[in-house]
Amino acid sequence: MKWPQAVTIKEVGPRDGLQNEKTFISTKDKVKWINQLSRTGLSYIEVTSFVHPKWIPALADSEQVAKNILREKGVTYAALVPNQKGLEKVIESNIDEVSVFLSVSETHNKKNINKSIHDTLPILKSVIDDAKCSGKSVRGYLSTVFGCPYEGDISYGDVLKLCDELFDMGVYELSLGDTIGVATPKQVEDLLTLLLKSFPAEKFAMHFHNTRGTALANVIASLEAGITIFDSSLGGLGGCPYAPGASGNVATDDLLYMLHKMDIHTGVDLKELHKTAAFIQEKIGRPLSSHSLLVESNKK
Repeated sequence: MKWPQAVTIKEVGPRDGLQNEKTFISTKDKVKWINQLSRTGLSYIEVTSFVHPKWIPALADSEQVAKNILREKGVTYAALVPNQKGLEKVIESNIDEVSVFLSVSETHNKKNINKSIHDTLPILKSVIDDAKCSGKSVRGYLSTVFGCPYEGDISYGDVLKLCDELFDMGVYELSLGDTIGVATPKQVEDLLTLLLKSFPAEKFAMHFHNTRGTALANVIASLEAGITIFDSSLGGLGGCPYAPGASGNVATDDLLYMLHKMDIHTGVDLKELHKTAAFIQEKIGRPLSSHSLLVESNKK
């Protein structure tokens, strides 16, 4: 197998990683953590989500966080945006990139956004149009592409249809989310074989949760299909408040260890990343799930 020479890591820990945490991380510590991440060589950090605090209390300080982080040259700072009100806050906070989101599962979409897929699409179109008019790039998330906690298996035809709609709306990239961590390498191969008949591989990122321990195996399957962009969360933080049983994302530090040992360039300093992981682990007050961090901790 000829592996890619380089892979892009999109760090989603400050948003996806913290959104399900019961311990509220102070604004000061969130800002400090993001500033540390910015100095590790990461080129992309999703810093928060501009949703109503009632829905995601852990990110109630999104505006303060976005306005107080230090901006490093060469780093894209992104935020999740559900609607026009969220977009207004993104513009006020000078965030670089907007992330919009939609679930392939009707039930999960209603739980997550409180709207049907049909009713969500026009809202996303409006947000995407206005974001681009404001000079913001727009990335899309598709959740539950491999399985739903409420509906079970997902039709890959439905995934393809929504990819088509979101690309037509103007997102430059779609992150395909295994929200509850049910995917296997065979499923990844099957879905990507279908999608890549219609769209180039560079239009997709993969977003794996490690609920059943298959996230890194699914990364390998994605690499084999030609995917070179991956979302990950430092230390394996993460989970979805509206997807019961979902565990954290694939750990950025575990992912980097594997990629670097495969001679795949990421531009990220793993030693610096371990220091950053130790910082947020202390603030959360419990051990994180990444194997790489555990090994480093045991050396001390």
